[in-house]
Amino acid sequence: MMGAGRAPTSDSALGFLGGAGGLDQRLVVLMAARLALSAVSLGIALAVDATVGGVEDPARRGLYGTVALAFLATALTGVALPRLRRPGGFAALNITADIGIVSSLVHFSGGPDSLFAFLYVVVALYGTLLFERRGALIAAGLGIAAYGAVLLVAWSGTVEGPERVAPPVLLAAWGFHAGAIATVAALASTLAGELQQRTHALQQLANLHQRTVASLMSGLLTTDAEGGITSFNPEAEAITGVKERDAMGQPVESILPGFGAFEAELGSARSRLPFRNRDGCDLYLGIGAYALQTGDAKADGQVVIFQDVTKVVAMEQELRRSERLAAVGELSASIAHEIRNPLAAISGSIQMLKRVEERREPASEDGRLMDIVLRETERLNCLIGDFLCYARPGPLRVESVALDELLADMQEMLDAALAANVVLEVSVPPRLTVQADSGQLRQVLWNLVSNALQAMPGGGELRIDAKVVRAGASQASGVGNRNEQEKGDAVEICVRDTGVGVPAEALEHIFDPFFTTKAEGSGLGLATVHRIVEEHGGLLNLESAQGRGTTVRIQLLRGETA
Repeated sequence: MMGAGRAPTSDSALGFLGGAGGLDQRLVVLMAARLALSAVSLGIALAVDATVGGVEDPARRGLYGTVALAFLATALTGVALPRLRRPGGFAALNITADIGIVSSLVHFSGGPDSLFAFLYVVVALYGTLLFERRGALIAAGLGIAAYGAVLLVAWSGTVEGPERVAPPVLLAAWGFHAGAIATVAALASTLAGELQQRTHALQQLANLHQRTVASLMSGLLTTDAEGGITSFNPEAEAITGVKERDAMGQPVESILPGFGAFEAELGSARSRLPFRNRDGCDLYLGIGAYALQTGDAKADGQVVIFQDVTKVVAMEQELRRSERLAAVGELSASIAHEIRNPLAAISGSIQMLKRVEERREPASEDGRLMDIVLRETERLNCLIGDFLCYARPGPLRVESVALDELLADMQEMLDAALAANVVLEVSVPPRLTVQADSGQLRQVLWNLVSNALQAMPGGGELRIDAKVVRAGASQASGVGNRNEQEKGDAVEICVRDTGVGVPAEALEHIFDPFFTTKAEGSGLGLATVHRIVEEHGGLLNLESAQGRGTTVRIQLLRGETA
């Protein structure tokens, strides 16, 4: 039957009832307590009325009227709760009203002999829960004063009620109940203060834990003993594309497909897991799983930590390629030089023999064979020249190169190479410049255009465009050089075709020397492009799919505007 106003929204000892954000739950609990105590009061009143037949009609009416008032106050409190604007004042009003209800019950049920005097202690507890130490002291003081007033009324006989009692008896009853109320209030306030400190410390620890987990730059999830996910931090959401609410309770395998195959290897070391997130991006995850220990050192689930290491994998692939090519390049360049010298001698000797053969009549089969030797010798010489250009490119002569002028100079050569069923579109802003060696940049563009034309034997569209981007901010994703650039504006040159595309299994090796998907290709065109872009400190990315064409993006630092 005690008051149950809405507690202040600041931290208080009420936290143990519902935790942070559980104010509505606490109010329901306190409302239920008042209803229960009102019912208990009604039961006590009925019991007293049944066992003590001498209760006068005025006292009986007052007793039942007070119980009815307690039920009415509970109902009115429930109606008022959703509309409160000053919960602290409402709580204080309820405590005051409860003291008045208790005083009325005590007066009409015998005064100093009343069975309801213990309810003053309950009011003091309410004060402790709602207003902490100060509330306990104020509620206890009001309760003691109200009980004294009831006893004073009983002694004076000014209000119709119980018979007058001797002052020493009243004083003893008041002292006993006052001491009990004060003692309980003191203990409750002490416990409330201690509980508040511990609750505050736990809340700080929980907040620290929450902030730490949320700030991790690694995905973190935990599971229970059955393997269901019990926590999922924001970085895990960002990597997987799965929201926390959707991940909770799910097995790890449903969020990280392939995790089960790696699980036996995890614990002592991290493993790498190929992964495609919900956005369709192919990633590599560095992942580790560890037993979640309980206090008695028993496993009660798992802690799974994972990071997006896609860039690390790409860098490792690039490093392995560079190391392999550095070793092979030096050896191959020396061999190519050694081959070129006897090749020149062979070509010269065959030409001399052919002149002698041409004087003979009639012409013999030897002349045709000599033509084959000369043709293949020239092809071999061109191949060696291409390889030397790849293995040992000349020194860079970096300058500001205007892309529109460069492409205009190449236009005649491009037009001659185009088939009738191929449409070329060039979209380059005027006066857009890049920091590059003009000769080597010309070679890069020609190699890319040649590859694109060879990929469109049945015709199609070839597009060359350029735009200004933030250095390193290309949205392309694919195999290619990932060297860091200096911060600043950059230019992205894009060459797109609508040709046959590159098979997915070939993308990883597309820039390796002598790797080709063409029947008659040398495998040095894209390798040379890669090497030149690498020498310029640029970025090179290739996106392709069979039947959907190929897109090559080159990013170079922007040059000075002319």
